[in-house]
Amino acid sequence: MHRRNFLPPQLLSGLLIASLPGAIFFTVPHRPSIRQALPCSAVLPMAISRHQSSLFATTTAPSKLKDTLIEEHDVVVIGSGIGGLSCASLCSATYGLDVAVVESHYHCGGAAHAFEIDGFIFDSGPSLFSGLSQDASPNPLLHVFQAIDEKVDWLTYNTWGVCLPYGNFAATIGPEPFRDILKTYGGKDAQEQWERFMALINPLSEAAMALPPSVLRNDPGVLLTMARFWQAVATTIPKGPQLQQPFSTVLAEAGVTDPFIRDWLSLLCFLLQGMTEEGTMTAVMAYMLADWYRPNVLLDYPRGGTGAVIDALVRGVTKTGGKVYTSAHVEEILIEGGRAVGVRLRSGKILRARRGVVSNASVWNTARLLPAGLLPEYQEQVGRVSQTESFLHLHLGIAAEGLPGDLQCHYAVVDDFSQPINSPGNVVIISIPSLLDPSLAPTGSHTIHAYTAGNEPFALWEGLDRQGPDYKRLKEERSEILWRAIEKVIPDVRARIKLSLAGTPLTHARFLRRDRGTYGPAIRAGKDSYPSANPLPGLHLCGDSVFPGIGMPAVAASGNIAANNLVSVRQHWKMLDKLRLE
Repeated sequence: MHRRNFLPPQLLSGLLIASLPGAIFFTVPHRPSIRQALPCSAVLPMAISRHQSSLFATTTAPSKLKDTLIEEHDVVVIGSGIGGLSCASLCSATYGLDVAVVESHYHCGGAAHAFEIDGFIFDSGPSLFSGLSQDASPNPLLHVFQAIDEKVDWLTYNTWGVCLPYGNFAATIGPEPFRDILKTYGGKDAQEQWERFMALINPLSEAAMALPPSVLRNDPGVLLTMARFWQAVATTIPKGPQLQQPFSTVLAEAGVTDPFIRDWLSLLCFLLQGMTEEGTMTAVMAYMLADWYRPNVLLDYPRGGTGAVIDALVRGVTKTGGKVYTSAHVEEILIEGGRAVGVRLRSGKILRARRGVVSNASVWNTARLLPAGLLPEYQEQVGRVSQTESFLHLHLGIAAEGLPGDLQCHYAVVDDFSQPINSPGNVVIISIPSLLDPSLAPTGSHTIHAYTAGNEPFALWEGLDRQGPDYKRLKEERSEILWRAIEKVIPDVRARIKLSLAGTPLTHARFLRRDRGTYGPAIRAGKDSYPSANPLPGLHLCGDSVFPGIGMPAVAASGNIAANNLVSVRQHWKMLDKLRLE
């Protein structure tokens, strides 16, 4: 028998916050002069051979494993992605536990790490954030920073670029600017339809935002931690059935037929969850729409790149004595008496966990770390979970001279709205963060990261030899999707190239231990459910393949919930006292 989530699925779905600010586009300390490159995009080996870049230093100063065969800790966390580091930093800095994080690679961050090549600092995943520069916000990642007493320096702006079949334009977030966009691209009654739609979604948005996920835990103690937020619970629970339904149901109920509005919302669904509006849960969109279309809203970007977010979380782990081990690959989760008690590393070293093991690996990878034949029901459950597709990446360093003065730091490019929004190569995200933070590129240059947003089929790449001519040929062919998208923003980009690195789905599968290079689970609203985050005593899962799902705030929330499960309700309450929610 394995333990189920204490909270009923209907309530969990009603409380879904996968679209909290910052989840968009996947839906990550100050930078030293030299930064170690971790190949989220499988670019490091290629970069070293092409550019002879041997000067790499870790930003997070991970600990070295001791020579002893066995180490004892309160908590062992597998993986240093946002979810794992959120859990570990809370356990260490806030809850006072003895924590060890074990990361297979030699740099922390998982899909949210940053790397440097020839003076160009690249983000590997998240590129668009919000709700993090405020003193009070429902964003779970901000709550983690507040609880561990760490800060990131956030740069703010309010406009991003879009290149659609309708035309190219700068999209300033907020209610009034969007009305102007509707006047230009919508039909004659587009504004009326939008107002009717927002009137329907606003109560759902209020319900989706009411209860902070930081209060959740997977035992009966959740009744006590939720009790102090009884008003929020009273707001959220009645809307639970509507929040868990497909977003397409809300569109139909609101009578939204305008082609531009439908296509715009379809794009946002895909950017948030990697799925169409038929698969995206209403709670996801309810929160995002409330956050983006309110007065005076801002977008955020971390000074120094997404590596600054990782470094802040690592500081939360280590400043009170926690350990972060890199180049430490977990071979097996150890089970004794039906309970997870530690991990065995590839080196043979054993890290025992007195309170529990937390896996930030995906459910597919975690299942393979369990002893063969253990938890057949859970293994079957994991096998039924569908996956979103993978990624293509281009990391470019370009000459900045003569670029348009109205260039935006982020773009979404859509090729064709007549095909499903998640069709291969149909949506490309472009990030030019050096427009916000010039320190991310050498003087006179800019850093560009372009990627297909979880819509690159892994099957195209499966079985290819990464050193062979077929792989090289396919990489050049598929990369043209990204080049053409960038050329819609910077037509002469190929003539400006100083550095060019490409990454494929095999990159994710190899370097990030992402099963089939997936973006994450394809949990369809009303049809699928998340696998258990506590498949057996002593084993807690966090990350994008368990509730609340994909996106940086969502995985931070999952890490927060996992940490809460390891402490008493009294300790949990003290953590909640540190949060600024209003």
